[in-house]
Amino acid sequence: MPVLKNLENKIKLVLTVCVLFLTGCIIVSVASFLIARNMVTEAQKKIYVLDGNVPIFVKQTDMSETFGVEAKADIEYFHHLFFTLTPDDKYIQYTMEKAMYLVDETGLAQYNGLKEKGYYNNIISNSMVCSIFCDSIKFDEKKSTFTYYGRQRIERRTSILMRQLVTAGSIKRIPRSPNNPFGLLIYNWRTLANKDIEEQEKSNY
Repeated sequence: MPVLKNLENKIKLVLTVCVLFLTGCIIVSVASFLIARNMVTEAQKKIYVLDGNVPIFVKQTDMSETFGVEAKADIEYFHHLFFTLTPDDKYIQYTMEKAMYLVDETGLAQYNGLKEKGYYNNIISNSMVCSIFCDSIKFDEKKSTFTYYGRQRIERRTSILMRQLVTAGSIKRIPRSPNNPFGLLIYNWRTLANKDIEEQEKSNY
């Protein structure tokens, strides 16, 4: 009986050791898998760019981290296209076509409204040059809404007119394309203010 009891105790001890060893192996395996997966994920975010023969480390960022910066750049680029005009009908058509890729039908409605009023014909016939200067862009990332503050310079043959321009709208993500590299679309775009600030007569020499 004592021999059987000792044998039984040894079997229990061996089983206990085996279970503990197996449990430890499982814990180590799971921990190794999780650590390896985390390391691979972090490694995928690391990008090296070659500058000649020298590799330069750059870090991949999430789209949400750069959304505000890209949105402001997209808004400024759109306004530059829409309000920078020269007395050249082909140039106006070219810039308007590029601008329409960045905005929904509200931008097309404003363009058609100005066209019907003879705004672009007036620029061509009077040799006017229009340029836009962005003062600031107020952008709400949570609501994806913006307010653009700028000044438009209109140069005529005899004078230079400065106008205050304030517009507002919203931004939404769309697939990137060659015509819309930021992958952002302006919608519900409207003009809040567009009024004269000052006008200076040109000196005649």
